[in-house]
Amino acid sequence: MSYSAPSSVLQKLLQRPSAIVALTIITLTSLVAIFAYVLAPDNTPAGNTLIVELSAHPPGFTKQLLYLPARQASMPPKLTRWFSGTPANFKVVPINGYYFSNNSLVVYHYIDDGLQDTLTYTTKQLLSPNQLTATTTQQQAAIRQLIRQRTFYLGTDRYGRDILSRLLIGARVSLAVGFVAVFLSLTIGILLGCIAGYYGGVIDNMVMYLINILWAMPTLLLVFAITLTIGKGFWEIFVAIGLTMWVGAARLIRGQVLVLREMEYITAAKALGLGDMRIIFKHILPNIAGPVMVIAASNFAAAILIEAGLSFLGIGVQPPQPSWGLMIKEHYSFLLTNRPLLALIPGIAIMLLVYAFNILGNGLRDALDTR
Repeated sequence: MSYSAPSSVLQKLLQRPSAIVALTIITLTSLVAIFAYVLAPDNTPAGNTLIVELSAHPPGFTKQLLYLPARQASMPPKLTRWFSGTPANFKVVPINGYYFSNNSLVVYHYIDDGLQDTLTYTTKQLLSPNQLTATTTQQQAAIRQLIRQRTFYLGTDRYGRDILSRLLIGARVSLAVGFVAVFLSLTIGILLGCIAGYYGGVIDNMVMYLINILWAMPTLLLVFAITLTIGKGFWEIFVAIGLTMWVGAARLIRGQVLVLREMEYITAAKALGLGDMRIIFKHILPNIAGPVMVIAASNFAAAILIEAGLSFLGIGVQPPQPSWGLMIKEHYSFLLTNRPLLALIPGIAIMLLVYAFNILGNGLRDALDTR
């Protein structure tokens, strides 16, 4: 008995336009997640630069920003900054304009549309001790470097944070929960499903009894129970979701193993004296790779939806860590105002990624169907 080679499966997938679209979405999302802090306009940890004056502004909004130097913190290594962001050593002040007066910078502090006040900063507040010894022209040039024009391409949220940055960083959460949930669900599901299907009898009855109990419980309630046990957090929610999704994988794999264990090549392997574990992992598992890949794609999509739902309910990923579900929770009330994109943008991102994994699962099912 044989199974489709990976190259053959990939060729069949690439013959399906919908599968190509799905793979493109997944690949782009993965690249965005990996290079999130490189691509994000706000590369501070979690994209959490608060500019309360710029709360809930529309996409394409542009504003001058004054970056006031704060206490200089030790800069982490480049690899750490690439993975977790660059610590903010500045305070951001939105301004409508500025001018120099003697040794001071005077700015028109933007508060709201049609509302501003005047703030004055001395050179000692803006420049380092080394820069204070420079000429007035050089000092003013250095201060101008602290004033930058910035465009918020997807607008800002209710706290004045850049939505594009948090959307890019939030892709990490959705992909991470999918990977962790699929790894845990397949590990447990393959182990219990193979043991139950291969040995049958009392072992099969015990595993099926456990599966039927967990199958009867709503997934969200089961995740709630596990979350309350192990706590709320970034990794805890991933583990909780993974520990609830193995039931479907175990049930499917058990059914496949029940069929394969009666095949002639398995009987021949037993006659040759091969051990049970070798038969399971060398002769049975390779021949159920197709169904396993399909359920992996399905579980990936389901895990993303569950995480988004839990974050929306407030028991998933905790702020300020960006999560697409949490972004919807924070702004769903804006759907009835003139700023519906605050909630629609992360919702569209979830929809596209879940769609891509579901389409990929359908494509894998057809590509692996030898009939």
